[in-house]
Amino acid sequence: MQDAQRWAAEYFAAAADTDHERYAALFAEDAVVHDEGRTHRGIAAVRRWRGEVPAVAYDLREVAGTAAACRAVAEVSGDFPGSPVTLRFTFERDARGKITLLDIEPVR
Repeated sequence: MQDAQRWAAEYFAAAADTDHERYAALFAEDAVVHDEGRTHRGIAAVRRWRGEVPAVAYDLREVAGTAAACRAVAEVSGDFPGSPVTLRFTFERDARGKITLLDIEPVR
C-alpha cells in the first residue's frame, strides 16, 4: 500500500504543477485517458487534454491497490463549474512505471 500512496502523491503533485512536461512524463507513449466522457489515446492526445485542464488543487483522500494498479479518490477544486468535486482516479502502469490507462470519474 505504501508504494501506491507514494506513487499517487507523485501523480497529484505532477498534476498540480504548471510544468505540463512533468505530468506527461508519467505516461507511456500509448497511454489511454478517459475523462468527462472523452477518450484520449497516445501521449500527444494526453498532452493536448492536459493543456485544456484548468489549474486545480487536489486533496488526496484515499488510495487503494498497488503501484501497478491503484485507485485514488481526491477532492478537486479550482476555477471550473461545480468546484469542488470528488473524483476517482483509476490507474494502470506498465513495468517501467508509466501510466498506460487512467480513468477519471465522479464519486457518486
